[in-house]
Amino acid sequence: MVNQASTIGGIRNTSGSAGTSSAIKPGGDFASALSKATEKQDQLKISSHAQKRLDSSKVVLSDSDMQRIGGAIQKASDKGSKQSLVMLDDLALVVSVKNKVVITAVDEARRQEGVFTNIDSVVMA
Repeated sequence: MVNQASTIGGIRNTSGSAGTSSAIKPGGDFASALSKATEKQDQLKISSHAQKRLDSSKVVLSDSDMQRIGGAIQKASDKGSKQSLVMLDDLALVVSVKNKVVITAVDEARRQEGVFTNIDSVVMA
């Protein structure tokens, strides 16, 4: 008799019943773990460099600000952008659209040079 095997997410199950491997459900069900991982992946992150810039400028981003930035990133993503300059009132944020990470923050005082490099779009939040 041929031993039936199935592969789920890179885990090989040779117990004969596909999808019931204990390796898939160590502390909860797979759908729950996938949902949590996807939710975490969709969250906007701020790099340590950007956070230092925000702190030194005494800028605190509210939940509303974070939603506006997230919306701007979604617009940039819809247009195929990779690195975008997001203008949030008087604050300029360079973001990685794919990774949803704020890379750096530039307040009005630091914008005097007026040159931003390595971006492919600008979005007004």
